[in-house]
Amino acid sequence: MEEPIISVLKETRVFPPSKEFSGKARISSMRQYRELYRKSVEQPEQFWAEQAEQLHWFRKWDSVLRDDQGFFKWFEGGRLNVAYNCLDRHVEAGKGNSIALIWEQENGQATTFTYAKLLEEVSRMANVLKGNGIGKGDRVCIYLPMIPELPISMLACARIGAVHSVIFAGFSSDAVRDRVQDSDAKMVITSDGGFRNGAIVPLKDIVDKAVKECRTVEKVLVVKRCANRVVMKKGRDSWLHDQLSSVRSDGCPAESLHSEDSLFILYTSGTTGKPKGVLHTQAGYLLYASLTFTHVFDIREKDIYWCTADIGWITGHSYTVYGPLANAAAVVMYEGGPSYPRPDRFWKIIEKHKVSVFYTAPTALRALMKQGDDWPDKCNLKSLRLLGTVGEPINPEAWMWYYTVIGRKHCPVVDTWWQTETGGIMITPLPGATPLKPGSATLPFFGIVPGIVKEDGSRAKENEGGYLVIRKPWPGMLRTVWKNPERYKHTYFEQFGVYLTGDSARCDRDGYFWIMGRTDDVIKVAGHRLGTAEVESHLVSHPTVAEAAIVPILDVVKGQALYAFVILKKGNKPSDRLRQDIITHVAEHMGKIARPEKLQFADDLPKTRSGKIMRRILKAIAEGAKDLGNTTTLADPSVVEKLAKGRIA
Repeated sequence: MEEPIISVLKETRVFPPSKEFSGKARISSMRQYRELYRKSVEQPEQFWAEQAEQLHWFRKWDSVLRDDQGFFKWFEGGRLNVAYNCLDRHVEAGKGNSIALIWEQENGQATTFTYAKLLEEVSRMANVLKGNGIGKGDRVCIYLPMIPELPISMLACARIGAVHSVIFAGFSSDAVRDRVQDSDAKMVITSDGGFRNGAIVPLKDIVDKAVKECRTVEKVLVVKRCANRVVMKKGRDSWLHDQLSSVRSDGCPAESLHSEDSLFILYTSGTTGKPKGVLHTQAGYLLYASLTFTHVFDIREKDIYWCTADIGWITGHSYTVYGPLANAAAVVMYEGGPSYPRPDRFWKIIEKHKVSVFYTAPTALRALMKQGDDWPDKCNLKSLRLLGTVGEPINPEAWMWYYTVIGRKHCPVVDTWWQTETGGIMITPLPGATPLKPGSATLPFFGIVPGIVKEDGSRAKENEGGYLVIRKPWPGMLRTVWKNPERYKHTYFEQFGVYLTGDSARCDRDGYFWIMGRTDDVIKVAGHRLGTAEVESHLVSHPTVAEAAIVPILDVVKGQALYAFVILKKGNKPSDRLRQDIITHVAEHMGKIARPEKLQFADDLPKTRSGKIMRRILKAIAEGAKDLGNTTTLADPSVVEKLAKGRIA
């Protein structure tokens, strides 16, 4: 890979902490931040041991951190239960009547769960799992829309020691099949359907198609959500409400689990065809999600908190479920999309539930910003006191709109950088301490030591782009890639000997980090990571396609979109109808999120003599660049000119 270089940019405007936060937040000054940060990196074991005291332990740990040949172990010897920490201890502390979850349905109806009620529902669900033969270490795939049964199922798995793997309900049958097969799941939890923009997505039908090839699946539990017609396979499928009515509801003891027992697998796209299963374990993940939630959002007792991310992604895991519930927070969870039935839906929900802390993606903000200021201006957003962004870098224009129009210039914007693999937020402002720069994720969280290195591993200069690495382990980090420890070591530690994030970044003269994008062949569409190889494999699965390549192009709403180059098999002729058929094929087999925005037919692709596709050149063509770079290493340089002429503008 060529070294990414960026010139020194003109300094942006700096926003100091607001009066509401300065001196009042948990971390209320840069001096306090620096003192705690210094301790966290100079005395990490003492720092994390002190933080771990906030959790409930059945047995304390023997050691804080151990490096087992590149596989890091945290709080070994300790025993705890994640669900107990998220529910039981709050009920026992007298917070049973406090709001845990406010579920806003797509039709506008709302249901509230207290901590006592949520504990009851989780315990009943845990008993259903046990009654169906699910026990410690068994994998359960959860393919549900944003309904309460989703977090309830996750917490029920955590309660009994089962390992959950949530699959985003926008993925289609092939993607579901791949994830179920790789995890060797014993059970799938799904629903008859899910509501999306007024239509029903037939989730059970998708699962039926997927599990035909999944020999390990013994049971499928089905939530009745949409009352659409489904086929139930005798002996395998059962309605969840029937199962719940037949189990005892007087509680389910929380299992005492080792700190390093598996908690969940979450699949994220990589640079090879199959997605990789990121494995997170119990204590370190929960501690890190809990602590980052506390400090980044400066959460307070009366806050109503809303993270708009789907729980099928890591943001929903850490900042809709585990982080907030570990802090006894009141969480809003919304079933539908940001613009249904009108572009003011987000703002209406904030007004209705008096949301005070709001965490969303730049993609959503850019889409809503395009609708104009009238929609948010007509809503009462005075309850807001803190705004956050996640999933991708936010451009300064969207940051300023968010700050000015939504936050009314009094809400700090915490622009957070992190990954599925990191478990929680890594680089972020702290609202009571950090001066803000629109577009910068600012400074590292406690215990995080980031760096920017060049191709040869040497340190990049000020404002010089390079590879973003993390030099020290942290509790929330992934433990391995499921069933593939060699891939874990190769992907994350082989190149530089420290954790390689796969993102490029620069660091300015104030030590602020600016994330520049991916360095590998993973494309972020609307904040969702898609591997080029996985999308390409679905393109090639179309009967007319011989070869394909995917590159990212800029999209004002989604950040990046997919541009496909396709070579047809002999006997097939390019046409607009075929183009649309191939695009639809990808959407049906992988999910709408993977749908190519543009598809260009080609006779050949630019390849080296060894057969490697030069995506750098394809990306330049797709973007309409005049300078396509050095083509002398290509087997046939004339291919480039033909592709450039056929570019779809």
